[in-house]
Amino acid sequence: MSIVIQGGIVITANASDEVLSDTSLVIRGTEISDIVSGNKNNAVHSSEVINAHGYVIIPGFVQTHVHLCQTLFRGMADDLELLDWLQKKIFPYEAAHNEHSMYCSAILGIAELLRSGTTTILDMGSVNHQEEIIRAIGESGMRAFVGKAMMDINDAYPALRESTDKSLTSTRDLAERWHNSYEGRVRYAVAPRFVLSCSDTLLHSTREMLNSLDGVLFHTHASENTGEVDAVRKRCHMENIEYLNHLGLLSTKACLAHCIHLTNNEIDILAQTRTNVTHCPSSNLKLGSGIAKIPLLMDRNINVALGADGAPCNNSLNMFQEMRLASLLQKPLHGPTAMPAKRVFSMATMGGAKALGMEREIGSIEVGKKADLVLLDLRNVWNPIEQENLFSSIVFSASPENVDSVMINGKWVYRKKEFVSIDVERIMHTSSLELKQLHNRVVFV
Repeated sequence: MSIVIQGGIVITANASDEVLSDTSLVIRGTEISDIVSGNKNNAVHSSEVINAHGYVIIPGFVQTHVHLCQTLFRGMADDLELLDWLQKKIFPYEAAHNEHSMYCSAILGIAELLRSGTTTILDMGSVNHQEEIIRAIGESGMRAFVGKAMMDINDAYPALRESTDKSLTSTRDLAERWHNSYEGRVRYAVAPRFVLSCSDTLLHSTREMLNSLDGVLFHTHASENTGEVDAVRKRCHMENIEYLNHLGLLSTKACLAHCIHLTNNEIDILAQTRTNVTHCPSSNLKLGSGIAKIPLLMDRNINVALGADGAPCNNSLNMFQEMRLASLLQKPLHGPTAMPAKRVFSMATMGGAKALGMEREIGSIEVGKKADLVLLDLRNVWNPIEQENLFSSIVFSASPENVDSVMINGKWVYRKKEFVSIDVERIMHTSSLELKQLHNRVVFV
């Protein structure tokens, strides 16, 4: 079976940044098999033709730092800095999850991501019930790297930790069972939560595990908060990035979330190791963590991608919001030419694909790549949409309301503003019940 999406404006996000008018995309199986110019459209035959005249077709957004396990906690952890936010709210809530509430939290977040155009995520789970997150991702049609949060130290909330051996054993079991599952859409990322939650033994063993598991990524938080940075320095006698590099954990297969408070030496290390950084502007602002030096990192050829982080520290999973803030935050500091719309759009697409080592599969619209596509209706952005202002319209003016349809792996998961595989009404009802029961289980310190 083939699908032709006919007549739209295509933002390819390829190496030449081509924008194609009156173009048809031919989808066969999971891939884009052909891109046909306007004067050849009539020669394309298929079993399904989608009229995309008036629509803009873009690659699906790639978010490289998300916590689906936290979606149920939206609005329940406001006005706190990071370490208090974790100790007083997030750790107790995560520890109270059972398999049912975890699944609801994950599928609720996935629905929000899909309807706002995100097709691939790098998700960090929690200590328990990781299989429920994987099941929700697999059933929904989402593409993802996933990994349970590894924590063998948690003085702030001891109920949410496990032994070093259990953390390592369960992580390896999950990776061996689920990496490349669900038609290859679900892959694994080994995910120590952050340095302060992990013993030296666990982190040393993590490096050995990464070396033995093909195609698996490394995902952690780093240098998000000044209190965290000070505590890492006191314990490890090094800066955060220096310590991770000392352990041999930094490479093109590593994704570090936040990286706000960095020394010049740490920036040098990130550049030398070609480690990927995930910028989470909304989360960084809401937790009062700071503003990352993104233009400086990108000028050093450090790959920077975007992520919404978790719903309780954002409180949205909306990539349009992250793109807009990623640009606007830097302009008062570096001038109005800093972080133009096209550059930020690239961070949200190819930047994310590169961070996941998937730049040959996703992140742009090219023949042979996966058919992960978003149809945008920009006609209600309140001004005529011209090819010259497309990137500005998407980054600064658009929202999830402009997302008409989403395709992943050649299949529609969201079509004409309706979910294909998710019963949102049922999920909202069930999630409300699960949240009430979770409140009864939670124990605050």
